[in-house]
Amino acid sequence: MIEPLPYFLIALKASLFSTGALGNLPSLRQDLVTRHWATDQQFASSIAIGQLAPGPTGLWVVALGYLTAGFIGAVLMTLAVVLPPVLVIPLGHLHSRIRHAVLVQGFIRGLTIGIAGAVPAVVVFRVLAAYGYSRPSFLLLAASLGLLTTGRVPPVGVLTLGAVAGIVLFRT
Repeated sequence: MIEPLPYFLIALKASLFSTGALGNLPSLRQDLVTRHWATDQQFASSIAIGQLAPGPTGLWVVALGYLTAGFIGAVLMTLAVVLPPVLVIPLGHLHSRIRHAVLVQGFIRGLTIGIAGAVPAVVVFRVLAAYGYSRPSFLLLAASLGLLTTGRVPPVGVLTLGAVAGIVLFRT
């Protein structure tokens, strides 16, 4: 039996931290399948329904809600998907009133810089975890970052050099 409030909160979390369409799929799958509230077959069916039905692709979650919890599940999923964009309007209005406040400017600046640092760090650690924490990996990473920061070599050049270095360094 699915509990409505946790079900809604799981769907809302997935909607808040995704970019739309199938962006909320990994989060929903992990949370719902581990609780045995959904199966992989229900996910596959709901995605197929979402692809075939008219309208935005992101509404596949309504089908998932129906398949996993009936009418109430469809309603909860719909609310969870619609609520974040609807909140943007009053938050945008509030921001337009307080955006010049020092605290708000500091918050936005800190948040932006934090994201700018976190995204590359996550990517780097994911890549290193996938390919190994070896000396050649760190050397190639450092060389790539160094070349990109100088601005003397265009990104496509760094990618090309990285590919060639990969052939040389990682022959197994």
